[in-house]
Amino acid sequence: MYLIGTVISVLLGLYWIILLARLVLSWVPMFSPQWSPKGPVLVVAEAVYTVTDPPLRFLRRFIPPLRVGQVAVDLSFMVLWLLVLVLVQVNAALFLR
Repeated sequence: MYLIGTVISVLLGLYWIILLARLVLSWVPMFSPQWSPKGPVLVVAEAVYTVTDPPLRFLRRFIPPLRVGQVAVDLSFMVLWLLVLVLVQVNAALFLR
């Protein structure tokens, strides 16, 4: 059981890092609007979006954006981030004792 918990922990850790990369990729255009990924960065960005888009699209069906004046804040990313952190804790409690 410890081996299963370790594998799940590694996979969740990798997904957490991929979510962090998604966060960085979503903030870069705000600070540098003319930037677009090229070469190896484009390949990494495509992989990051391919892995993170399906769960985010699923959550966006149920979680509407929070309207704050003229701005709509997408809460689905924060919910997914918290869900991964909760899964890490549940995995540690079940398998890694």
